[in-house]
Amino acid sequence: MLAALLQRLVPATPRAATSRLFSRIEVCPPAARPAWWTRAGAWLHGSHDAAVTRPDARLASVRAEFADAIADCVDDAISVVPGDVLMRINTARSLRDLWHLRPALYHVIALRHSQYEAEQRLARLNRHFPTRAPRSGFAPLDA
Repeated sequence: MLAALLQRLVPATPRAATSRLFSRIEVCPPAARPAWWTRAGAWLHGSHDAAVTRPDARLASVRAEFADAIADCVDDAISVVPGDVLMRINTARSLRDLWHLRPALYHVIALRHSQYEAEQRLARLNRHFPTRAPRSGFAPLDA
């Protein structure tokens, strides 16, 4: 009788949902580096002027990918939000700034298309950022 009551109170979790829970990967922001650190590294490697005058090529390509992700959403004349997000993409100074724009991108894409499409596009953009396995939440037995 007690077992039947517990079974009704605690729903059985499907195995697929449990395995998905443990295989989730977290996307992390890139490490923040001060601008002086980047300039000092370029200076030590002999490219004094290049670090100051030329924008980072990788940052420019990631910016372009972010802009392409919402390119079909910007022509929407009803909302000003996509244009604002596009401006924030173009003025991002680091990969970390772009990492923080991911929720805004998701919002714009999900409103224009669907949540599924937003997840697919962000999954493609997430390859530019470091990942890690989530913390287990279990404390070690030995203290």
